[in-house]
Amino acid sequence: MRRAVCPGSFDPITNGHLDIIGRASRLYDVVHVAVMINQSKKGLFEIDERIELIREVTAEFGNVQVESFHGLLVDFCKQRDIPAIVKGLRAVSDFDYELQMAQMNIGLSGVETLFVPTNPTYSFLSSSLVKEVAAWGGDVSHLVPEPVLAALGGRLGKK
Repeated sequence: MRRAVCPGSFDPITNGHLDIIGRASRLYDVVHVAVMINQSKKGLFEIDERIELIREVTAEFGNVQVESFHGLLVDFCKQRDIPAIVKGLRAVSDFDYELQMAQMNIGLSGVETLFVPTNPTYSFLSSSLVKEVAAWGGDVSHLVPEPVLAALGGRLGKK
């Protein structure tokens, strides 16, 4: 069985994330979405809320499993016998950082990283930007799935 992981904080998941997860789901039998726990950061959504939103918006793919992780991603991969990490790249600046991580991960554990170029429609998109625009009352309906839009409205209030 071919397995891969799409890691991230997903606070919240965006259409850009969904694009990468959906493309990975066509290439692999099982795609694990690993929601990073970073206790030094306070997210807009709690980990359990993120997981539930991701499960809801990825259900259509049929082969996506969502869970949280704390620690090294390569340990997550080793524990689940996952040989590949799939990462979306928006710009050259993403590549510089992600290449360093990929080289570290293969050196630590032999886990490969595959880079998928982001759909140009989402090349500017980030969770941070979505939260900022939504907090100021901007329209992010074209940037996130409907359940996420509703959750953002509930959390931030509609301005």
